Amino acid sequence: MNLLSEIKGRFLPALAGLSGDVAALLDMIRPAQDAKFGDFQANFAMPLAKQLGRSPRDVATEVIGRLQIADLCEVPEIAGPGFINLRVRTDVLAARLSQIAFDDRLGVATVAQPRNVVVDFSSPNVAKPMHVGHLRSTVIGDSICRTLRFAGHSVTSDNHIGDWGTQFGMIIYGYRHFRDESSWQASAVGELARLYKLVNQLSDYHASVALLPAMQQNLEDSRQKLKQLQDGPDDERKKKLLATMRKGFAAAESELQAAQEKVDRIRQSPALLAAAEAHPDIARRAREETAKLHAGDAENTALWNQFMPVCLAALQQIYTRLKIGFDLTLGESWFNPFLAGVVESLQQQGLATLSEGALCVFPEGSTAPFIVRKTDGAYTYATTDLATIRYRRDQLAAQEVLYVVDSRQSEHFQQLFATARLWGCGDMTLKHVSFGTVMGSDGRPYKTRAGDTVGLESLLDEAILRARRIVDENDDRREQPLLSAEERGRVAEIVGLGAVKYADLHHSRDSDYVFDYDKMLATTGDTATYMQYAYARVCGIFRRLQISRESLRGQAAAIELGTPEERRLALQLLMFGYAIESVLSDYRPHLLTQWLFETANAFSQFFDKCSVQNAESESLKRSRLVLCDLMARAIRTGLSLLGIEVAEVL
Repeated sequence: MNLLSEIKGRFLPALAGLSGDVAALLDMIRPAQDAKFGDFQANFAMPLAKQLGRSPRDVATEVIGRLQIADLCEVPEIAGPGFINLRVRTDVLAARLSQIAFDDRLGVATVAQPRNVVVDFSSPNVAKPMHVGHLRSTVIGDSICRTLRFAGHSVTSDNHIGDWGTQFGMIIYGYRHFRDESSWQASAVGELARLYKLVNQLSDYHASVALLPAMQQNLEDSRQKLKQLQDGPDDERKKKLLATMRKGFAAAESELQAAQEKVDRIRQSPALLAAAEAHPDIARRAREETAKLHAGDAENTALWNQFMPVCLAALQQIYTRLKIGFDLTLGESWFNPFLAGVVESLQQQGLATLSEGALCVFPEGSTAPFIVRKTDGAYTYATTDLATIRYRRDQLAAQEVLYVVDSRQSEHFQQLFATARLWGCGDMTLKHVSFGTVMGSDGRPYKTRAGDTVGLESLLDEAILRARRIVDENDDRREQPLLSAEERGRVAEIVGLGAVKYADLHHSRDSDYVFDYDKMLATTGDTATYMQYAYARVCGIFRRLQISRESLRGQAAAIELGTPEERRLALQLLMFGYAIESVLSDYRPHLLTQWLFETANAFSQFFDKCSVQNAESESLKRSRLVLCDLMARAIRTGLSLLGIEVAEVL
């Protein structure tokens, strides 16, 4: 049990009988934001006082009077209107730290009731190179898997790849009509990506050309209505209508501009325009290729079988670099044989009905139908996702399924989960672990100067290249460099990949964030490099003293906490279990990065104020060495749960 949980347990009997919702009050006991208020602070006296019709300080005084905590904390203090400040006894901190000093789990017990959890993450479309947009799902999902496993849960990581959708119809059509043989031989995945983009461009061109007159008319109508309203008499109703109409006008103008740009892009290129004119019904014909593939057409199936190995190999190359693996990689194609059965089951249960030729489910509270079979008889992502849920329930015995997918898919998952519950899968916990977008410095989704999405492989290459410069500069400054050229390359890879992962994970997953190489590779501040540097500092201490860290384990770990810096570091190390619980309460890895940053800061203050080599006594020297070793293992363990490695020299 971590310190905070233990403190909450002490407050439970003290609050009994004072409120009907003691659990809500216990949630208001949290780590103190400022050390001057102690280690923990209970903030429940004010809301409890309102319930009881009493003074908050009187309520706080009564609770303290009931509290049995003298063996764990110093005498509690009441501050301000009724905050209860708690400071853990220093001898308790020292004893607890001594108990876990050489524990690889840092005192964190595995959960009493492990769950069987499936984590669905990364899930790229296989026929296109992975890009920066795939980064968040991949690193967030991997970190969640690692943390769940550390806590003791049974985890199945599943890469539900897109290997069967409409993009293959586009690629097959492009392969037959636009393939460049030399490019195909040089880079099959690169050529497939070009073909997909080209067919998509040409399809968008024809669609935009058809829509432009109506869009222009719509914009002109909106302009006239807006002008008429502006010329009318002023009142409150007019202000509200003007705001609404201006917003609608701006949206219509933006849509028209985007459509016009698609048209202009083709018309400004003679080659693209010739291709568009030669293939006026390209969108329909690409859809027909998809339908033929799904129906088992021999030629299209042969092409699909030809494309898949090279596509999967390209994906695996990225995952290998990132050191991310999956227990399962069951793509959409794997579930294709089950889709007819899904639809039949939905119909038998009276859940799916025809609507304008499509078969749909209408979950309560949803504004749109959940289409499981289109008017042309084709199945949808919804059908595949339902088949996947049933497989995970029946074959994997999943109790919980997490979908690490960007927030733009929120409505889809709301409908999916509602339909699954109606369908009989209500005994499973289904959760959408949503996240925001990786942005460029211009505040828009991160792209190259040419406007293309940044490839993930090139992004990793650049991060490692910049990290190598930092590693070279650090090692060259030493009187005697410690690293060979090969070792420098290895450390640069650890630093570069760690920087990319941490830069993503240290933001709340709900937030968008701006991608910045310089910030993510900084050796100060909330970066992986700062944490890795703290670890390397500890290794440097032992290296200079010519003491192996393993040699400490032969004796008892008598911890001395005579300075504020030692005490603060000890408290941080004992909060590791709380950090793990916080992450898993709502699957937010950034809460672990907060603990890592605070721990590295505490170590930095300890390093500056508490000499190990010149400690006043041998017992204090050993105590500080044990503290350093434990800190290094804590940093290494915490970073490993984010999928980040450490190096002994930076």
